[in-house]
Amino acid sequence: MKLDILLFDFVFYYPLFMAYMWMIGGITYYFRHEWRKEDQGDPLLLLKATPMVSVIVPCYNEEDNVREVVAALSELNYPNYEIICVNDGSKDNTGAILDELLEQYPKLRVIHQAKNQGKAVGLNTAALVAKGEFLLCIDGDAILDKNVIPWMLLHFESGHRVGAVTGNPRIRTRSTLLGRLQVGEFSSIIGLIKRTQRVYGRVFTVSGVVAMFRKRALLKIGFWSPDMLTEDIDISWKLQTNHWDVRFEPRALCWILMPETLRGLWKQRLRWAMGGVQVIRKYMNVMRTWRLRRMVAVYLEYFISVFWAYSMALVLLIWFIGLFVEMPLRWQITIVPGWHGVLIGTTCLLQILVSMVLDRRYDHRIFRHYFWMIWYPLAYWMLNMCTTVWAVPKVLMRTRGKRAVWVSPDRGLRSISKPSTDAPEVTKEKALVTE
Repeated sequence: MKLDILLFDFVFYYPLFMAYMWMIGGITYYFRHEWRKEDQGDPLLLLKATPMVSVIVPCYNEEDNVREVVAALSELNYPNYEIICVNDGSKDNTGAILDELLEQYPKLRVIHQAKNQGKAVGLNTAALVAKGEFLLCIDGDAILDKNVIPWMLLHFESGHRVGAVTGNPRIRTRSTLLGRLQVGEFSSIIGLIKRTQRVYGRVFTVSGVVAMFRKRALLKIGFWSPDMLTEDIDISWKLQTNHWDVRFEPRALCWILMPETLRGLWKQRLRWAMGGVQVIRKYMNVMRTWRLRRMVAVYLEYFISVFWAYSMALVLLIWFIGLFVEMPLRWQITIVPGWHGVLIGTTCLLQILVSMVLDRRYDHRIFRHYFWMIWYPLAYWMLNMCTTVWAVPKVLMRTRGKRAVWVSPDRGLRSISKPSTDAPEVTKEKALVTE
C-alpha cells in the first residue's frame, strides 16, 4: 500500500477507532463499577475508619476564589481533616485574605512562600507539614462536593497498593459556546478515557484539580517534580511505574472554572500538550522494560495521538498547497464534508451521548448542552492538533530541569453561589477575566 493512502487512512480511521474503543471501555467500566451503585446513602457510613486527611490548596493570585473555596471545604462530610492553603508568592490579596480566614475556620492552616515557585513546590511544601495520612490536592478555584473524601477513601481501604484516586471534575463556566463545549468534552473525552484506561489497569493522568494521594506512596517516589509543566501527569507516572495503583472515582465531584476565551484556552491546552510530551519523553523506558509492561498501552495511546496530530497537519498542508498548485489525483483533498465527515460527526455525537448518559446522575443538567457539541470536532480537534504540533518543539527546546512556575489562567465567568450536583448556570453578574 502506498504511503499517501496509509497517511489518509490513518488520519481518518484513528479517531474513529479511539472513539469506539472509549465508548466500549466506558460502558464496560460502568457495568463493572457504577451500575446499581446509585443509592448507597451517606458514603461516610461505608468507611471502616476515618483517618486524618489533609486537604491541600496551592494558590497563586486566587483572591476572587479563595473565600468560596475555603468556605466549601469547611462543609465537607468528614470528621477528621485539615485544610492547608499555600500562598505561592501571589501578587494580589490572596495572602491577606487567607490570613483573615484563619480566624474564621479552625481547620485552616496557611503557608506563605516568598516568591512564585510553582504548583509542584507548593504541594511538596504542604505535604511535608501535613498531618494527614492521605492528601487531597485541589486547585485554588475548585469547589468540592461534600462527599468527596469518603468516596475516595473507600478505594484506599480496598487496596493497600492504591497510591492515588482521581476525582470527577465538572465545568462551572457554561455561559459561552466554549464553556458548553467543555462540558461535553470533560464527559466524552476525559470521563470516557479514564473509565477505559481503568479497564486495562493504568491511567495516563489523575485530574490535577481533584486527586487524593497516599502519603506513604508519595514518600516512596519523592513527591512532585518541580520541573514538570503538568505535575499531575508526572506524579501519575511516577506512582504507576513504581507499582502503585491509580483509580478513578466518578462520584468524587469537583466543580471547576475553565477558560472561556480562545487565548486562555490555547494557553491551557498548550501547557497540557507540553506536559504530555514531557512525560512520554521522560518515561520512554516503559517500552523496553518488562516490569513496566502495563504502562505500554497508555504510553502508546498518547504517542500515537501525537503522531496523528502531525499526520493531520500534513494532510491540511497538502490541501492548502493544492489550492495553488495542481496536485496528483490521489493527493487532491476536499474539506467539504462528504460521507467521511458525516461518519466522523455521527461517531463524535454518539460518543458524547454515551458519555453524557454515563455522567447524567453526577451532572443533572448535562443534556442541555448536548446539541452544542456538533461544533466539537471542528473546534477542539483542530485546537488539540495545533497545540500538540507546537508543543513538541517547545519541549525539545526547553532546558531540562527548568522549574515550572505559575501563570495566572483564564478562569472564565465566576460563579456567585456554590455549585451543587445540579450544576447551576453561571451568573452573568461578572465579566470575563480576560479578553
